Amino acid sequence: MPQKLHIKTFGCQMNEYDSSRMADLLRASHGYHTTDDPDAADMVLLNTCSVREKAQEKVFSQLGRWRQIKARKPGLVIGVGGCVASQEGEMIMKRAPYVDIVFGPQTLHRLPALLDRVLQKRARSVDISFPEIEKFDCLPPPRVVGVKAFVSIMEGCGKYCSFCVVPYTRGTEFSRPFDDVITEVYDLAGRGVREVNLLGQNVNAYRGPRHDGRPVDLAELLHYVAAIDGIDRIRYTTSHPLDFTDALARAFAEIPELAGHLHLPVQSGSDRILQLMKRNYTARDYLRWVDKIRAHRPDISLSSDFIIGFPGETDADFAATMALIEAVGYDQSFSFIYSPRPGTPAAQLADDIPLAVKKARLQELQSRINAMAASIASRMVGGRETILVEGPSRKDPRQFAGRTENNRVVNFDGSPGMVGDFVSVTITEALPNSLRGVAAPEKKVA
Repeated sequence: MPQKLHIKTFGCQMNEYDSSRMADLLRASHGYHTTDDPDAADMVLLNTCSVREKAQEKVFSQLGRWRQIKARKPGLVIGVGGCVASQEGEMIMKRAPYVDIVFGPQTLHRLPALLDRVLQKRARSVDISFPEIEKFDCLPPPRVVGVKAFVSIMEGCGKYCSFCVVPYTRGTEFSRPFDDVITEVYDLAGRGVREVNLLGQNVNAYRGPRHDGRPVDLAELLHYVAAIDGIDRIRYTTSHPLDFTDALARAFAEIPELAGHLHLPVQSGSDRILQLMKRNYTARDYLRWVDKIRAHRPDISLSSDFIIGFPGETDADFAATMALIEAVGYDQSFSFIYSPRPGTPAAQLADDIPLAVKKARLQELQSRINAMAASIASRMVGGRETILVEGPSRKDPRQFAGRTENNRVVNFDGSPGMVGDFVSVTITEALPNSLRGVAAPEKKVA
């Protein structure tokens, strides 16, 4: 009977990608099959994120629930990975002595060896080192589930924004070799993948060496990926504005496969707050990047990250953020109230803004961006969108669903034969979280 593995993931798309690679790795090495039920599992892994508030508390709360399972099943193996594991290391085992394995984002490839130590020697293990590229060399080919796939092309970040833990938990920037990335995408295309999303903590800082040693930047990589037969839509995330080049802006005009959506985090519209955040650009700089991008793709959809209530943020600072939002016209945002991350420079600043003020500002910002998004969705009604059909709709299995270039879900009547195809759909209705449409099969995109 095969062993069962349960993975719970907190955080970003990079963590989702890492969790899928953990499952691939343990399936190949130990025959584990994944389960959604931790009570049925022989091994449970928690892939953690330290970006959001109360990250450590969430980790130990989850571990406490798993401790009860281990009390009933003493052979259960419990592992903690991700950014909180990288930060806390052995402290996790001191606080939760029932945990067997602690590993960092760059050592997930060592999970089979760590697991063997537990199974064969009952020895608990911690490995939160930073071996960089070794990780990708040791991972098995990714499993393909559906017609879309993530491809990690770089990790880490060297920007050291004052609020961010990524450089401390994932290390500084390093890029996968160009040939390795292209080989992985070719393999995915050969197994039916039609859309790839290139991932990195600062993906537009990609500088992957070719076999001859020449570095390839993200703009050039995009051209190569687009040339792979079968890959007909490309996305990438997450970008830092400082590394957004003219060549990347031109790519939106030059590469039809590049989706007309960009996530470009700004964090604040106040130059004073941006300086405290150590973002090293101004609101005017950011707007110039936006103008440059829209010069090449006028209809591009933009999303961003915002931190609300950063230490010292005044009403005027927040007003500057709202002014920037009006100037850009965002389609979506990931916005959160500031909370200090241990070990970051900003954690030393006085968090002097009342929580009620932070909440009111966050609600105002989110309400405005939600209204912008609703307006954009309404304007899409009556138009045609090219949809990559992913499978049956989650709400109604008699219908099918896919996403537009600007990343909206569209539900429509279709047939199983459409799955994996790009289909032209006329949008008939805009709902709060999705669109409805009518497919035109004769307009199928090759």
